[in-house]
Amino acid sequence: MTKSEQLRLWAWRVRVIREGASSPRNIAPTCRRFGISRQAFYRWKRRFDAQGDAGLWDRSSRPKRSPTATPREVVSKILYLRQHYHFGPGKIADYLRRFHQQSLAVSSVHRILLRHGMNRLPANQKHRAHAKRWQRYEKAQPGFRLQLDVKFLERIPGSQKRFYQFTAIDDCTRLRVLKVYDACNQGTAIRFIDDVRRRLPFRIRVVQTDNGAEFQTRFHGHLESLGIQHAYIRPRTPHLNGKVERSHRIDDQEFYQLLDKGGITDDIHLFNEKLREWEDYYNYHRPHGGLDGQTPYERLVAKMRANSSPAS
Repeated sequence: MTKSEQLRLWAWRVRVIREGASSPRNIAPTCRRFGISRQAFYRWKRRFDAQGDAGLWDRSSRPKRSPTATPREVVSKILYLRQHYHFGPGKIADYLRRFHQQSLAVSSVHRILLRHGMNRLPANQKHRAHAKRWQRYEKAQPGFRLQLDVKFLERIPGSQKRFYQFTAIDDCTRLRVLKVYDACNQGTAIRFIDDVRRRLPFRIRVVQTDNGAEFQTRFHGHLESLGIQHAYIRPRTPHLNGKVERSHRIDDQEFYQLLDKGGITDDIHLFNEKLREWEDYYNYHRPHGGLDGQTPYERLVAKMRANSSPAS
């Protein structure tokens, strides 16, 4: 009911009560004239006597008790995830199911966000339509292609050093290896890929990078000596390294935005400890939207089981 309709209904009820007050001993003619029952008239009159004209407005039809309503603590978790991490309803439902054992429909999460005015993301988080939609793809087996890139970190206030995050992500499982260095050159890239080979539980067949200076001749030759193919993406096409680029945006939103940078100033070892905690959370606990809510480790286990089944 619109506000104008509510106002007309309220004015009509005021008129009924006032006309009924002119002949309080016989309200039957008034009731017949306005087409209402005596019970309705006396109900409105009691409200009018107690609250005046304000008592004739429609009252809320919301029940006093809602046993099946979403608990307040769950609503608080939903609003927290939305406000601090800008998660959508689907990802919030995944988090509640995985970490809080709360099974909530995506539509229910959306209604809660709508009720609290948080259904729209901030302007810098809104979806932007693309002139051309890129088709999502992934390799069939772990290790068939590894996307590698460098994230240039903002200089921490008070620090004299510039840090660089090297990132490797498996195209199939989305398993990631992260490490921060205070230099960005081919020597650093070689040390990083050696570390990646030790830490990933499968053989790497192809490494895909952009055309950065840190991925040139020495790095290329090192990969060939290890029996790993090195593939360059075309210049000015970062979308071809889309998985690692997207993971860097997740780092900004869910790690660096909440990181207490004052505690790691100039201490690269402490920085890497914090980054390793985030890497473990990403690989083993964080539900991934591109994996239908699985974690990268769960996807790896599923792929390994499928490969070892008799049917394969």
